[in-house]
Amino acid sequence: MKATIDRIEEGVAVLISRDDAMVRITVPGSLLPAGSREGDVITINIEHDAAVTLMAKERVTGLIENLKKG
Repeated sequence: MKATIDRIEEGVAVLISRDDAMVRITVPGSLLPAGSREGDVITINIEHDAAVTLMAKERVTGLIENLKKG
């Protein structure tokens, strides 16, 4: 997804989707690439991490089992 940095205020960036100007996303400014400024166009990627999700589920399952035994 491509987005334009609309503004950065108090450490929060407001991004506007290049595909749909009604879609606005706020993110901590610290997540922007170094040197990013208002008006810059950036690419946003969101990915599902199946391996990490599975590890988290296994960890929670283990914690629940320990609580049941406790």
